[in-house]
Amino acid sequence: MPYYVKGLFLDTPEIGQIRARRGWALVEGDCLAAFRTDAPEGSQTPILDFGDQLILPGFTDLHLHAAQYAYCGTAMDVELIQWLRDYAYPEESRFADPAYAERQYALFVRDLKASATTRACIFASLHTDATLILMRQMEEAGLRGYVGKLAMNRNCPDTYREPSTEEGVRETERWLDACDAMGFSRVRPILTPRFIPSVTDDYMAALGRIARERNVPMQSHLSENRDEIAWVRSLCPDTRFYGEAYARWGLFGGDCPTVMAHCIYSGEAECALMKQNGVMIAHCPTSNENVIAGIAPAARYLRRGWRIGLGSDVSGGHTLNLFAVMMAAIQNSKIYWRYVSQLEKPLTVADTLYMATAGGGRFFGKVGLFEPGYQFDAVVLSEAGLNSTREFSPLERLERYVYRGSGNPQAKFCAGERIV
Repeated sequence: MPYYVKGLFLDTPEIGQIRARRGWALVEGDCLAAFRTDAPEGSQTPILDFGDQLILPGFTDLHLHAAQYAYCGTAMDVELIQWLRDYAYPEESRFADPAYAERQYALFVRDLKASATTRACIFASLHTDATLILMRQMEEAGLRGYVGKLAMNRNCPDTYREPSTEEGVRETERWLDACDAMGFSRVRPILTPRFIPSVTDDYMAALGRIARERNVPMQSHLSENRDEIAWVRSLCPDTRFYGEAYARWGLFGGDCPTVMAHCIYSGEAECALMKQNGVMIAHCPTSNENVIAGIAPAARYLRRGWRIGLGSDVSGGHTLNLFAVMMAAIQNSKIYWRYVSQLEKPLTVADTLYMATAGGGRFFGKVGLFEPGYQFDAVVLSEAGLNSTREFSPLERLERYVYRGSGNPQAKFCAGERIV
């Protein structure tokens, strides 16, 4: 049934520019059908009236690890490789137990639903059945996204690895078949080799074949840590750079839609191939700080033609709140501009809103703007507790919310469906 949503709508039709419009959004099915600034007088169509409250496009979280959420906010004192060994792998191995997966994923999905995120690209664990549990719970919650069963068959604990390439491929195909059989419509599979050090060449080749035959996208990590890059160089001496270790198997954009997290230390050749192939960069500033990875040149990526959005990277990142990630992205870019390179001015609130909505939303199609034909993903902000004796412009209200708001919207719509 069509309905109107009334409020103060903010979106970013251009990088760095916020559009503010008071009006009525007509929603039909899963899309915004029309936007009007005059009242629909005499219409019998229901109106959800949010007065002068800010309404933003729903946020897209391009990179997070649902199987790490149990220890979110801890283990912030070590670098990446030790962090994986001491914290990530032991926790993720617990998802071999479907009962544990059911309980822990329920907490993750509850909190993701309460946040401003409407769509996400999610790493599960290497366990097929647990991954399907997460996908079912996401589907039932009304959230949209891609969820990946990890591929891992080397350089990880004996208690947390696939025993062989053949077994890994069988489980990957069983998982994809089960996704089809279970009839998921909101949540879809995405191939997920954890990173090059965790997956042998023959397994990567098989994943490339599966991506081509089944038309499945891919997500992984890229150039996050200098030790990681050196490790990849030793494992793949016939490649010129880290990204080429994915590209040689057809898993680096182009015909295979790809999200790569971090890209902190990507060199010129790697960056050029990312741009050429339309690889989506997931900028994860809170995680980059916490696991002492570095500062990505996000402003350069954004303003010079790369596709880029934001990722919480829970649990390297400490929060699902993408407003906090927006704030961290701005602060990181100021430090980068002051101490690393003055070639790009720091990111602004408008820049990071674009990354959280229209920028990352491109991975899902027509998502992230209030334009006719776009999927109606929206969050209505509650500014309770942010009272002041001053009057603020719409942009100032948004800025205050980024720095001081709760991150949990009053109302939330995903593909036209109200889910909060």
